[in-house]
Amino acid sequence: MLKNILKILATYCVAISISTSSSAEMNNSDKAKAWDCVGIYMANYFLPSGETFEYSMKEKSISTVKVLKAYALEIGIPEKDWDEGVNKAVDKHYGSKYDKAKTDQCHSFVETLVPNGAERVKKVIQTLY
Repeated sequence: MLKNILKILATYCVAISISTSSSAEMNNSDKAKAWDCVGIYMANYFLPSGETFEYSMKEKSISTVKVLKAYALEIGIPEKDWDEGVNKAVDKHYGSKYDKAKTDQCHSFVETLVPNGAERVKKVIQTLY
């Protein structure tokens, strides 16, 4: 009887372990989208002079970049790999004009990808100054 209970408990623990580790991963599609969003956010942050924007958009962009990197490191993506993807995305988008639709799509993506994403971004924004 005790053996059966231990087997059930062990099976339950393994199942929990597998389900939590699989939810803490970022698939290749999500990584590509996250990197693309980082490129868009960095382009927003370094908009050429004369471009119309709200300062709060720049704050949210740079804060979201920080949140995405922190999340990537939390789930085990090596920093070197993350930074390489970011560099490619920044090269792709640098100098682009502000695109509200793309930026809003990225905000929605980050809010669903990162647990408590919106709250985490707000927290970083509050620490900028």
